[in-house]
Amino acid sequence: MEYSVRQRYVKRLGLWQIMKNKSKLFTLKGIDKTMTVIILLLLIYGSVMVFSASGPYAESTYGDSLYYVKRQIFWAAFGLGGMFASAALPAEIHKKYTSVIGFSVAAVLLVVVLFTGGAIKRWINIGFFSIQPSELMKPMLILMLAKYMECVQNYIKRNGIYKTGRPMGRIADKRAFMRASAYGVFIPTAIVFSVCVLIMLENHFSGTLITFCIGAIVIFSGGAMLRWFAGAAGVLCSAVFAVLFGTDYASERIDIWLHPEKFSVNDETWQITQGLIAVGSGGIFGTGLGNGMQKHLYVSAPHNDFIFSIVCEELGLIGAVALIILFFMFVRRALRLAMRCETLFMSLTAVGIAGHVGLQAFLNIAVVTATIPNTGVTLPFFSYGGSALVVLLCESGILLSVTKNRTNNEKETED
Repeated sequence: MEYSVRQRYVKRLGLWQIMKNKSKLFTLKGIDKTMTVIILLLLIYGSVMVFSASGPYAESTYGDSLYYVKRQIFWAAFGLGGMFASAALPAEIHKKYTSVIGFSVAAVLLVVVLFTGGAIKRWINIGFFSIQPSELMKPMLILMLAKYMECVQNYIKRNGIYKTGRPMGRIADKRAFMRASAYGVFIPTAIVFSVCVLIMLENHFSGTLITFCIGAIVIFSGGAMLRWFAGAAGVLCSAVFAVLFGTDYASERIDIWLHPEKFSVNDETWQITQGLIAVGSGGIFGTGLGNGMQKHLYVSAPHNDFIFSIVCEELGLIGAVALIILFFMFVRRALRLAMRCETLFMSLTAVGIAGHVGLQAFLNIAVVTATIPNTGVTLPFFSYGGSALVVLLCESGILLSVTKNRTNNEKETED
């Protein structure tokens, strides 16, 4: 069969099978409606709380009580466009191009920010907005690892490796064991470790921890050996404790958390104390949306890391539980979709995104309630942020793209 120049070029790019069925090239048909509704509810809920929490702080800082909410709405609209664009693309495009290009761009930005990011070295200013490369790296790392783990499945299969057939059993084939260890554990861990080193150089411990955990979730779900993860868990715990107690900044955070009575309420423990007051003063039904007092320059930047405390104060236990339920529904739905995906790449992508959103939400709520030391973790969909919100919505769009493939295949089977 003779191919035209355009057809040969398209085939060389690996898009031939997609181009033959143009209806699957760029369409929202078949996206999971349940997940879409959950995402939109989280976004709307978060935007309402940014509006309520940011007013006094924005007024005192910029003389405009709507400063933050106007920018949040703009970025939310921009992010929704990115989300639906990402959802409209086939998962094959994300696997073949988004993973490689996106990961490469994020890695370059992580290096660039070390030289242009100022004293904190976390943001790159681009005209009227700034971008945090570590936030972009999280979804790109998920895609890259998902693609890698799918590609090396033939090298990490455990058939014949163990005498008893159990993950912790005696090794029968040492060569196969070493091959599976290299491809399934050492190489992907080296990728994650390299990314974490770059983020750690930004003095961003919480971002490093979240990124490492995201990578571990994808690698483990991809079939990495349990015995290596058991050993890695011990090494990780040792490294975390070394960092926590080996650096003045981190050890002080631990000391403040364990012994707040030793520090000044007007200085070191101010933020967490005011946040806890906000959480406790809400009761069951809260003071009412917009009626909270702690956002009036008591809780520092109430529209950002500690926005959950304002939710508790103004909407009470009911509002806090509703927020937690929404995140639980997001994670649960994503994991259910992951189990029904047709390829390992799609499944691991869904698992990684579920792990990212769920883990970050858990850590933020734990910080606000003083369950763990203050680590500066934002609450997904709720905390104010331009580039972070856009990246999160585009990441959600990738999840919907995986959902779309699963839904279309189910419909074809039913027909």
